[in-house]
Amino acid sequence: MNNEAAQMLRATGRRPRIAVLLGSGWAPLAQRVADPLRLPYASLPGFPQTGIAGHAGELLLGRIGAHEVAVLCGRRHAYEGGDVAAMKGAIDALAAAGVQTLVQTNAAGSLDETMRPGELMMVADHLNLVQHSPLVGERGAARFVDLRDAYDPALRTQAREAARRAGITLHEGVYAWVLGPQFETPAEIRMLQRLGAQAVGMSTVPETILARHAGLRVLAFSLFTNMGCGLQAEALSHAHTLAVAGDSAPLAVALLEAVITALPA
Repeated sequence: MNNEAAQMLRATGRRPRIAVLLGSGWAPLAQRVADPLRLPYASLPGFPQTGIAGHAGELLLGRIGAHEVAVLCGRRHAYEGGDVAAMKGAIDALAAAGVQTLVQTNAAGSLDETMRPGELMMVADHLNLVQHSPLVGERGAARFVDLRDAYDPALRTQAREAARRAGITLHEGVYAWVLGPQFETPAEIRMLQRLGAQAVGMSTVPETILARHAGLRVLAFSLFTNMGCGLQAEALSHAHTLAVAGDSAPLAVALLEAVITALPA
């Protein structure tokens, strides 16, 4: 456990029970946090250094609706240095400080023609295509984490209903984690489709494993920024991902606000 950072978080007097991890395209949620206390990751022991556009690298403690929240503005990806446990210090500290639920977000490629760029998907399950775990090196029985309900069924039901009330179309499907940073080939996209994935991206799965190891309940959402390679003619790039994500940010933020507001106290 990251006890030093947890003590620093408790010393702020804030008591968040929900943490939100903002991926590419979801950053504008930070502007919706009331009475924010801003803590740079660099000031918190064990928190990562971020180096990707769209990932600010700071923790906000504040409120969304009736809930106190901890908003992680950015993550460190495994492709930035090979460390699949890069978010361990942050997640462990939040859990030790009293957080009970982690809401994750990401930008993803769609593998399903019915799920188009600019639309949203709730993650129902995942494929760890990298087949590497952030728990390598852990000790004791707790490292053998049961991922049967990695994405909490009860929270997914509440999120589904919140989206319906808000009039937001929310797909559901399986998210495939690939290491990156290169995009997938057409052959790889065809393989992922045959394996049963509806979305592909370069994050989220390690953080879900870490969160479940820390005893947190998990929700996760993908914002589709492109169709998978070979499913459309447009060339893929990180700039394209950020541009589409930026255009779709209002819808993504509306979903997150609706879901967080509807979560149990």
